[in-house]
Amino acid sequence: MSASKHHIIALLVAAGRGFRAGFDGPKQYAQLAGETVLARSLRAFLAHGEVDAVSVVIHEDDRDLYTEAVAHLPTKMTKKRLLAPTIGGATRQESVRLGLDHIAHFQPKKVLIHDAARPLVSAQTISAIIAETSKKQGAMAAIPVADSLKEEDGSYCSQKDISRDKLWRASTPQSFPFAAILAAHRAKAAESFTDDAAIASAVGLPVKLVSGNPENIKITLKEDFAMAEKLLAASSEARMGHGYDVHAFGPGDRVTLCGVTIPHERGLIGHSDADVALHALTDALLGTIGAGDIGSHFPPSDPKWKGAPSQLFMENARDRIAAMGGRIIHVDVTIICEMPKIGPHREAMRARISEMLGISVGRISVKATTTEGLGFTGRKEGIAAMATANITLPAPGLNDADEG
Repeated sequence: MSASKHHIIALLVAAGRGFRAGFDGPKQYAQLAGETVLARSLRAFLAHGEVDAVSVVIHEDDRDLYTEAVAHLPTKMTKKRLLAPTIGGATRQESVRLGLDHIAHFQPKKVLIHDAARPLVSAQTISAIIAETSKKQGAMAAIPVADSLKEEDGSYCSQKDISRDKLWRASTPQSFPFAAILAAHRAKAAESFTDDAAIASAVGLPVKLVSGNPENIKITLKEDFAMAEKLLAASSEARMGHGYDVHAFGPGDRVTLCGVTIPHERGLIGHSDADVALHALTDALLGTIGAGDIGSHFPPSDPKWKGAPSQLFMENARDRIAAMGGRIIHVDVTIICEMPKIGPHREAMRARISEMLGISVGRISVKATTTEGLGFTGRKEGIAAMATANITLPAPGLNDADEG
């Protein structure tokens, strides 16, 4: 994507130290339900259709942590939308300004500034913030105050009533016309402000309050991780898909199974590379989101896919799941054949699937069995494969639509 097409850029601020949560490193790199806090925040913006690109502001000591955190995000998504990170400053305000300077050459029309420590932001909130941002005003996610407010008088409650009618809790993302907020940050660099909306207001740029999702809590303390885990569990559903495929033997001296090339006296016949195991697994993944099968997306009648590596098909299914906010939890592949022997290649197969799907090897099972000489596999006429895939998706009603 060229720079001229980056009309809306999300800037994620992840340069803070944040050790109060009780972890060895900064909280944005801690695990939350099997994925780092930063990666979860990134997914929300990378998968959003109106966001053209995402850039992250990181601490200079966190380069390796950042690389590891984004390594398992879908390649198709990160290649198109994830810009190079930039190094932040001593304060959040300075980090945001440096981040804005870093993306200035793209000349975006709007920028969304978001705390990476808020990993539960919804697509609806992002859409609402973008919609309310114009050349003349910014917009910020906020939550109306619902609790009664008390003022302290020593160790007792003051008799003074505090009205909550016009009070909101500030949140992120906060969105602004890019040129205006960049100019504001530069003009106010010597002063200290609580957030970007305050900086905008200080230079006369109105900022509209937009009701955000209350679940979008900021991870600060260890207790916040526990709360976020509960919210994620309550806002997700489990899906399972099944796949099955068969390929006949033909001329050749090798077969490809689970992305691993194995020398053999015969090859497998197919329009692509005939990786029967990956075809079954791809169909299982597509099945979790009701997206048909390989043939509906990569028809064998299309010469474009002749000899294509099946990795392309599986990564497409992976990216479709990610675009819906889903996460692959576990996959299980069973290869049915008399020959070749699968055992010696099992770990290499698991490693290849791990690379393709961006999940740990411990979440991948590859098994093999024979049919005791029965049927076409028993007669060594071909190879069959079965696969199951388990994923989690945001529960219907908590995202824009139930696409399953």
